[in-house]
Amino acid sequence: MARPPLEVADVFRVHGAEYLRSAKGAVSPAKRRVLTALEACRTAKLGAHVQECTDCGHQRVSYNSCRNRHCPKCQGQARADWLDARQADLLPVEYFHVVFTVPEEIAAIALQNKKELYGILMRASAATLKEIAADPKRLGAQIGFVSVLHTWGQNLLHHPHVHCVVPGGGLAPDGNRWVSCRPGFFLPVRVLGKMFRGKFLDAVQRAFRNGRLRFQGSLAPLRQPQAFRTYLATG
Repeated sequence: MARPPLEVADVFRVHGAEYLRSAKGAVSPAKRRVLTALEACRTAKLGAHVQECTDCGHQRVSYNSCRNRHCPKCQGQARADWLDARQADLLPVEYFHVVFTVPEEIAAIALQNKKELYGILMRASAATLKEIAADPKRLGAQIGFVSVLHTWGQNLLHHPHVHCVVPGGGLAPDGNRWVSCRPGFFLPVRVLGKMFRGKFLDAVQRAFRNGRLRFQGSLAPLRQPQAFRTYLATG
């Protein structure tokens, strides 16, 4: 496969230092390590290994990969393998794409409480899909799906949301037959949204009461229970 004319690493090598200076300390040590890894990936900085043809003796030097999970070069093959495996799992039914997201106010809390809030987002979205799909007034079936967490939007700003790929149906309660949804329609969006919001906010409030949330900087006033409740009500 030919090397593309421009890679992410090329942008970092040319503009990385300037970007870090302009960011003025806003880039965390973890993100700095990612930038360093991507810049060094498959260069002499990480060393190399020699491949030799057993027939003609021709040798080729291959620079080592950074293996960082954010690196598009290192993870390209892993992504392709994952997609192939998921393709093999597909059922011969219609599929739907369902997205669960949170407003900017909640995203600000999530930025300071990633592990806690991202976990709540994943659990609340999954529970919402399963509960509404199991309702006899809706689909009346046990469903399965694939959920993927994204923590940024198309503008590359922080925007936590979950993409769910859901087959258009599921197993009946007795487990012996397939229940299909209506063609082109899976579950009502408003019902999904209302239940998700309730489950998500309930879990966030419970995390706050149990002392699992931390607030720094401009969010420090939210350490007070009344301020936190008011903030959630406006989000």
